[in-house]
Amino acid sequence: MMRFLKPLMGFWLLLCCLVVATDATYLKYKDPKQPLGARIKDLMGRMTLEEKIGQMVQIERAVATPDVMKNYFIGSVLSGGGSVPAEKASAETWVNMVNEIQKGSLATRLGIPMIYGIDAVHGHNNVYNATIFPHNVGLGVTRDPELLRRIGEATALEVRATGIPYVFAPCIAVCRDPRWGRCYESYSEDHKIVQQLTEIIPGLQGAIPSNSRKGIPFVAGKQKVAACAKHFVGDGGTTRGIDENNTVIDYNGLLNIHMPAYYNSIQKGVATVMVSYSSWNGVRMHANRDLVTGFLKTKLRFKGFVISDWQGIDRITSPPHANYSYSVQAGVGAGIDMVMVPQNYTEFIDELTRQVKNNIIPMSRINDAVQRILRIKFLMGLFENPLADNSLANQLGSKEHREVAREAVRKSLVLLKNGPSADKPLLPLPKKAGKILVAGTHADNLGYQCGGWTITWQGQSGNDLTVGTTILNAVKNTVDPSTQVVYNENPDAGFVKSNEFSYAIVVVGEPPYAEISGDSTNLSISEPGPSTIKNVCSNVNCVVVVVSGRPVVMQPYVGVANALVAAWLPGTEGQGVADLLFGDYGFTGKLARTWFKTVDQLPMNVGDSHYDPLFPFGFGLTTKPNKY
Repeated sequence: MMRFLKPLMGFWLLLCCLVVATDATYLKYKDPKQPLGARIKDLMGRMTLEEKIGQMVQIERAVATPDVMKNYFIGSVLSGGGSVPAEKASAETWVNMVNEIQKGSLATRLGIPMIYGIDAVHGHNNVYNATIFPHNVGLGVTRDPELLRRIGEATALEVRATGIPYVFAPCIAVCRDPRWGRCYESYSEDHKIVQQLTEIIPGLQGAIPSNSRKGIPFVAGKQKVAACAKHFVGDGGTTRGIDENNTVIDYNGLLNIHMPAYYNSIQKGVATVMVSYSSWNGVRMHANRDLVTGFLKTKLRFKGFVISDWQGIDRITSPPHANYSYSVQAGVGAGIDMVMVPQNYTEFIDELTRQVKNNIIPMSRINDAVQRILRIKFLMGLFENPLADNSLANQLGSKEHREVAREAVRKSLVLLKNGPSADKPLLPLPKKAGKILVAGTHADNLGYQCGGWTITWQGQSGNDLTVGTTILNAVKNTVDPSTQVVYNENPDAGFVKSNEFSYAIVVVGEPPYAEISGDSTNLSISEPGPSTIKNVCSNVNCVVVVVSGRPVVMQPYVGVANALVAAWLPGTEGQGVADLLFGDYGFTGKLARTWFKTVDQLPMNVGDSHYDPLFPFGFGLTTKPNKY
């Protein structure tokens, strides 16, 4: 009998081993056919505390070696403003860098992919040769949600071309005071316009399915990116427009002015929300559990993850980092899921681990954070497609995307004055003229017309930073070949008088800036701008084109300029400016911000009792296109 049993027992033993081996290789969380909830639950059940806390950490790419990713189980990496793998790096160089970092994450025990994020706030603005769209202050003028959707689609393709699946955009701040250095990141002082233009989110992420439940994030595959509505909440309402400061407003005011665009963003499936540096009535938003957990997560049923701003929890205290234990407890306890700790990640990991082990922060809070982060990674397909390729490289700065940007420029300009009267307009300018003057600091400066958050955090001067068309070159491209174009950045009155110009185009404005560096108490255009306006416009018919991130003091110059155009920060496609100046298209833009007379009127927004603007909200002259 044993002769027959031995082979039979051997067979059963072999079969059992095969079954065990099959079970060991099948991981439910790696099976895309499994329901999302089952995948999250399965993976969460396998994770240690160390692995969970690692998922909550976002570090800067400069410190994100494959070994760091593997040893600390880091969940996310970012490029800060101007943080690039190489100067003028190609799409392929970006892809290779992102993949190298990702391989470190995939080498961990559970192989959880990291998610790479970047500020793409007016196109893929960190990257050389990307299409740079007008900043939001100009896009608000368009009041065109469909255009914003197309801008989102183009931006998503260009970001994915570099191997990146996550953008820190859009900014849905409602800027109530142009003295704020981030006002150009806001579409309007009117929340209704900001709400309309959240249509950029379906452009970035894809349109949410009609049967999707409210608050459930959605990202439609490898040609789309996870978006981030920011900065929650009230960032545009700080006292005197001081960046990262205190927004003093009652609860109803907060909900009626600063909150509405978050409702729209969540309904459209936004994947993440970034918390604001600012405070609301003295309470730092990074520590505001009532609003982050109570309102955003509970009342609005937001199911994506909440991310801090750069070193955001450090800045809960003043000075920053003064009581880091408290900052970690307050920030994570408020409901922040992913914490941007660019360099000092080990300090954060150690402190959060200590607090969890000592029951200061409950494990339930950690689990909530990690579930939300994994939800986004699963639903956007990162587990199935963690590594990027070069298949979209031709999308970066493509002709099609530049045409969308040029259209956006045309729709974002506002004509504030056009000749001494309606029957004597200066614009459109004739293309055929003997000799014309182009003057001003901003006429031949791509960096100035793009503004901050372009290649570097603060932006920069000059024409070598990226690829685009300056306003001067756009003028040269547009006029008749027989027209002589003379460029003089800052001519004196004698030069203007002696040259007998047919007309002049003067392009002046603000230098680039970002965040607190742009806070301004005087809002004046920088010299020699005022001198150039006076020297030119006192001696020849001129149109003044203002390149700025917000309304600036213009009352002294309205009388001397024959025509006045607000061009905002138009980006790389300066040809869109010439399209309007010379009448290939008509002006249609209407102010989405009040244009004040003097800074002592501020803050002044449409509907205020003391409303007395130079140009009111909604103002904008129109022209008809020439028929050549």
